[in-house]
Amino acid sequence: MRPNSLKVLHHLSDANQEDLSIPKPRLLDQVRDRIRVKHYSIRTEQVYLGWVKRFILFHGKRHPLTLGAPDVERFLSHLAVDGKVAASTQNQALAAVLFLYKEVLERPLPWLDDLTRAKQPERLPVVLTVGETQLVLGHISGTAGLMVRLLYGTGMRLMECVRLRVKDVDFEMQQITVRDGKGFKDRVTMLPKSLAAPLIKHLERVKMMHNEDLAADYGEAYLPHALARKYPNAGRAWGWQYMFPARSLSVDPRSGVTRRHHVDEKGLQRAMKQAVRDAGLTKLATPHTLRHSFATHLLESGYDIRTIQELLGHKDVATTMIYTHVLNRGGKGVLSPLDRM
Repeated sequence: MRPNSLKVLHHLSDANQEDLSIPKPRLLDQVRDRIRVKHYSIRTEQVYLGWVKRFILFHGKRHPLTLGAPDVERFLSHLAVDGKVAASTQNQALAAVLFLYKEVLERPLPWLDDLTRAKQPERLPVVLTVGETQLVLGHISGTAGLMVRLLYGTGMRLMECVRLRVKDVDFEMQQITVRDGKGFKDRVTMLPKSLAAPLIKHLERVKMMHNEDLAADYGEAYLPHALARKYPNAGRAWGWQYMFPARSLSVDPRSGVTRRHHVDEKGLQRAMKQAVRDAGLTKLATPHTLRHSFATHLLESGYDIRTIQELLGHKDVATTMIYTHVLNRGGKGVLSPLDRM
């Protein structure tokens, strides 16, 4: 981006400001700071900053303070009509722009009645049968194999599994506490008995790695919500380490501190894709498919919908009800007249 194009990313100067010797931070820096105050993830930070830039460039590099609700509507309608983006993508852009106006510029926009929204397709989730699940799991070994079994055995989302800490797995109570799930909610799910021994063996190797990091004057894990300031030594504690740490140390892009972060979720996605291919399945199954399969198989086993809702962490039971439709697909369970002949 050219230097002159960055001028629009500065906050407009206040004509009545008395002290002009203290420049205001750049607009993008203000967005970034506010995101971190709200404890949003680094992925949300990157996505929101990207959409704010696109919003400004779409309007000829005008500052957002000179724009209003009609301009937001025009941008989002352009994404749906001209860009033909998915509904989820448009909603993501809308969330970023509303965050800019409400949290940073402190100018909440009225409801966007005239917005042309991308149409949300009504699709049933891809679900594997029990046999297909066994086939796929049989083609994944090592740490990736342990993680996909944990996804299927607990119903966790991909990033919930990747971000697990040692302290969140209770072997005695046979349960896993999922921290800061979707909507920043905690919940509890079961720890499959068949995974207890493999996980304990896995943690023995992780503990050795952590001890080596401590001996090299590293071993500090990232702590959320400013806990590092409140408990300066907690980041080195064993309980705060990631269950599935990365193979090498890396530099935290926010703080600049060298740490051992969790594994990259893309590696698990690739392993799942290869396993589906090796199993000879034609379904487009991903790690999230294991979550759908977890819920569907529990329903098939006779567990009630409310129990499954709590295990999945769904706010509304209507979200969980989609799995009842998955069970009934194929003519709603009606016997075809052809099969009566």
